[in-house]
Amino acid sequence: MQRIITTIQVRMGSQRFPGKHMCEVAGKPLLMHLLDRVRQSKLLTGLVVATPDTPPNDTVEEFCQSYGVPCFRGSEDDVTDRMIKALENQNADIGAEVYGDCILTDPAILDLCIGEFLKGGYDFVGNGLKETFPSGTYVEVFSMQAFRKAAAGCNDLSIREHGTYCLRLNPGGRYRIRNIEAQGSLRRSDLHLDLDYPEDFEVVKAILEHFAPRSDMSTEEIITFLDAHPEIARINQNVHRRWRQCQQDIQRASTL
Repeated sequence: MQRIITTIQVRMGSQRFPGKHMCEVAGKPLLMHLLDRVRQSKLLTGLVVATPDTPPNDTVEEFCQSYGVPCFRGSEDDVTDRMIKALENQNADIGAEVYGDCILTDPAILDLCIGEFLKGGYDFVGNGLKETFPSGTYVEVFSMQAFRKAAAGCNDLSIREHGTYCLRLNPGGRYRIRNIEAQGSLRRSDLHLDLDYPEDFEVVKAILEHFAPRSDMSTEEIITFLDAHPEIARINQNVHRRWRQCQQDIQRASTL
């Protein structure tokens, strides 16, 4: 069987919201909330937290050790290199990426992307190359062979700081890319569940506290909660999202 491993990129030195992963909500750190959700995937073989090898991130490694989760230390700035080495450390055949800023990652959406990848025919499957899902639910699944090849052909640190960006950009149409679009009630790109700024923290905190002690709430349930409390959803509606530029670059470079 192929080993399907997801990396979760976490660092304490975020410029927009330093130390956010260790902020406690409903009695546990946000990183624990994320790990508890990712562990509910039915298709993953395992996971690894990847964090920079700089002293401020010792806290992340110490937490992972106490929680029984593998932790890999790598480059601060070259996230592509950190990802590849973390996945190789876990003997991954297929890689997946759950963004550390996506505390409310839905294991069902992760499994949807893994399942599509396993059907064959693609080097990369994700749901975030276009805005159709709520942000904060984006995940990626990719061939390790394709990721290594794309990384080997890219020396631009402004690209490598974004993990699989070198693969997602798909230079020259070399890679088979599949983007899954949200259907039905999940098609809510107006909602933001990612954690980039203090305003996002207020939204994520309200959601986690509402559902506590559960960690298995679906994205549909979260959407229902926010629709019932529009004042919460409005808190982070006007926050600037830097990842949108990456999406626009990818769309210009592809036929998605």
